[in-house]
Amino acid sequence: MTHRIEVIGLGAGDLEQLPLGIYRKLTNMEYVVFTRTLDHPVIQSLKEEGLTFSSFDYLYEQEKEFEPVYQEIVRVLLEKAKDNNVCYTVPGHPMLAERTVQLLLEQDQVDVEIVGGQSYLDALFTSLKVDPIEGFQFVDGTSFTRGQLDYQHHIVFCQVYDRFIASEVKLALLEDLPADYQVTIIDAAGSDQEKINTVPLEELDHRVEVSNLTSVYIPPVPKQILTHTFDRLREVIAILRGPNGCPWDKEQTHESLREYAIEEVYELIDAIDEQDDNGIIEELGDVLLQIMLHSQIGEDDGYFTIDDVIKSITEKMIFRHPHVFSDVAVESVDDVMTNWEALKRKEKGELRKSVLDGIPKGLPSLLKAYKLQKKAAKVGFDWDQAEDIWNKLDEELKEVKAAIESGNEDEVEKEFGDVLFVLANLTRYYKVNPENALNLTNQKFFRRFTYIEEQLDEQGKDIRKSNLEEMDYYWDQAKGRE
Repeated sequence: MTHRIEVIGLGAGDLEQLPLGIYRKLTNMEYVVFTRTLDHPVIQSLKEEGLTFSSFDYLYEQEKEFEPVYQEIVRVLLEKAKDNNVCYTVPGHPMLAERTVQLLLEQDQVDVEIVGGQSYLDALFTSLKVDPIEGFQFVDGTSFTRGQLDYQHHIVFCQVYDRFIASEVKLALLEDLPADYQVTIIDAAGSDQEKINTVPLEELDHRVEVSNLTSVYIPPVPKQILTHTFDRLREVIAILRGPNGCPWDKEQTHESLREYAIEEVYELIDAIDEQDDNGIIEELGDVLLQIMLHSQIGEDDGYFTIDDVIKSITEKMIFRHPHVFSDVAVESVDDVMTNWEALKRKEKGELRKSVLDGIPKGLPSLLKAYKLQKKAAKVGFDWDQAEDIWNKLDEELKEVKAAIESGNEDEVEKEFGDVLFVLANLTRYYKVNPENALNLTNQKFFRRFTYIEEQLDEQGKDIRKSNLEEMDYYWDQAKGRE
């Protein structure tokens, strides 16, 4: 036969805050009372009145993580409940930031009764002079992620037991807030031992003593500090497109923004090629701006929002990565790509009738040639070996020369197109993106030619009056410098 576990909250402060009914219940106990920790002012007072407690403080010294401690506490309590009713006390209110109580409620072996106890939140908000109706977030200092934090509302960190946890909280907050942002440390809220200190964030873990009654309060953060957050960016774009926004932004459409999307992507490619980290940051921001503007236009027109855009790509990534989010096994990158293409076809269903469908119409021609041949190769329409492609290139070059000799300009254009098409196929065979390759050569040509201009200018010469031999000389110099 199993008995029940009675969970009693000891409140947030001293014995004066303990409700009379709970005080009488505890002082009339005829057996040992289990408690998560002895480090609480009510425990000390009740011990002086002769009450005996058995604590689990020793477990905190044995384990590095809190979760194993909580699980072991629950295991012991369940074991004890097989023989007798068990009284278990916890700081504060049992239903407020008390993991052991949640674990007890999740099990079905023993009945659990929550007797109550005073929450320290009332005293906390009174001390801080904060009305929680404004919106607040209650966060476990021992278990949270930065992405969970809502800086636009009041934030209270509980369970800031020691300097290590205070340090972890500080480091997370410093990712988003300035070092001098003022935070408030509250200890023993509402009791005669209450201490409140407001300090710069950077001093959170070394200016003030912390205990198991310590909380850290973060006041709502001004918007000008949150310019690095997605919500603030979304708000700014909505304002720009709003009634009192920018005339240029308000008149933009999906069609009018097309040219900027292409331009921003190419500027990003330039920054990547130049290995310019600051440039990459700036250009990625410009690309993101295009996404936000298109999404805001969609929202203004009532068709879609940025949430739909994010949902679409999130679900696509999960669906196309079953080897990460499901139980599909892969052994190589080739396996990943094979699965990707199969899932992509399943996704598109009947929308694509040709193997070649799905290549954007606006791609540069060289890149489009590369992608067309890459898609065709996936169904076996490909050369067996590189030598065959080289032979085809020789054949196409001969046809260009023949077209030139014939004087047929239309044929010359077509035959040059054939040569470029074969070259794109060669780059694919050697796993080189022809657009990137040509872009690198363009940059190289620009560097070397501008070097020629600089050298001639230093000599007071006009490049238009120079000759090929002189320019070749400086070209070779530029080449040697590289």
